[in-house]
Amino acid sequence: MRIEASTFEEYIAQVPEERKKAITELRKVIKKNLPKGFKEGFSYGMMGYAVPHSLYPAGYHCDPKLPLPFLGFASQKNFIAVYHMGIYADPKLLKWFTTEFAKQSPTKLDMGKSCLRFKKPDQIPFKLIGELASKMTPQEWIEIYEKKFKKK
Repeated sequence: MRIEASTFEEYIAQVPEERKKAITELRKVIKKNLPKGFKEGFSYGMMGYAVPHSLYPAGYHCDPKLPLPFLGFASQKNFIAVYHMGIYADPKLLKWFTTEFAKQSPTKLDMGKSCLRFKKPDQIPFKLIGELASKMTPQEWIEIYEKKFKKK
């Protein structure tokens, strides 16, 4: 379910009613906790936060015209997804998150490489997502990205 929008208001208007509150809360908790320097925008049909070209002129290696993606969230067909590139790229951060998730959530973690999937909006651990958002600065993400993903 790809939503085409250029503002949060346009995006949220297209989200199923039962997910609007959760999507709004995700945005709020991420914006409150995300370190300064990331820029909010839309890419790949979802809300997201990226390192802007002003901080990382090279942009995303898959498409240098795009800023370097870091964190996003979306209302997908069967779930709400949170995509965090840091947990994909940093094994210590992944370990921290999976340990904390097990402590803070009664549900089993449904996760891909960078994708956290929540089939029910009331199962999203908003406080933990906020904490996760706070764990990496744009500069730290750039350093990890260049080591792990940037083609030499």
